Amino acid sequence: MGINLLIWLERACSFEVVSGYIISGFKKTNITRFCIVALFASMLTSAQKVNVEFDLFISLLHERYDPMRADVGRELQKMLEGLHNASEIDKVNTVNTFFDNQLTYQTDIALWHEKDYWATPLETLGKGRGDCEDYAIIKYFMLRYLGVAESQLRLVYVKARIGGPRSKITQAHMVLSYYLPKQSEPLILDSLLADVVPASQRPDLLPVFSFNTQGLWAKGSTNSVASPTARLSRWRNALDKIKLEGISWG
Repeated sequence: MGINLLIWLERACSFEVVSGYIISGFKKTNITRFCIVALFASMLTSAQKVNVEFDLFISLLHERYDPMRADVGRELQKMLEGLHNASEIDKVNTVNTFFDNQLTYQTDIALWHEKDYWATPLETLGKGRGDCEDYAIIKYFMLRYLGVAESQLRLVYVKARIGGPRSKITQAHMVLSYYLPKQSEPLILDSLLADVVPASQRPDLLPVFSFNTQGLWAKGSTNSVASPTARLSRWRNALDKIKLEGISWG
């Protein structure tokens, strides 16, 4: 995640606190206010239907990778088809578990020979490996396919504190946040943690900004501060490729 984007976000909003997600150390009243602001902003985002053309998706897995990865694609299709009548929270938990079981964490340097590469769902499932962004992106699109509203899902760029609660050491990380209907606190889907947990249970995550296909939010803004594809080139590039790989929306 480039430092230029972070500088731009600092200038875009003059708030002192990154909100939309709970940050450890703030007073309860502030946490509540920030979560309510984030929920209100998310509700303003229009829904877009996501479709997965599985015949094409599975065919590409077979052609570009191998028959075993195509079989995983069929398992994904079967799993998703079985969830259409499930409760939304069951969809979230099942999708989270599926990809945690099917994927192995690997850094971009080792996998793509690049410092920061955002893979498409096809690339991630084809490789069977990925880093935090890749986990978040594939879970995001499959939950959208299952009918979870755009307004309930955000990809969140965070600084993850490592080394204990008093540590000042952080590293760049990305998670997927999901808002239950009528709830102001999101649940966090994290590639490094098997369970889906409320944001209040993740004080190690310090949110910087969040985005989806519709908007880019930072520091308590109730409205999107910019087009996500205009400001996030890796997101724009990933979306362009995704549309050619059997996944569409709009």
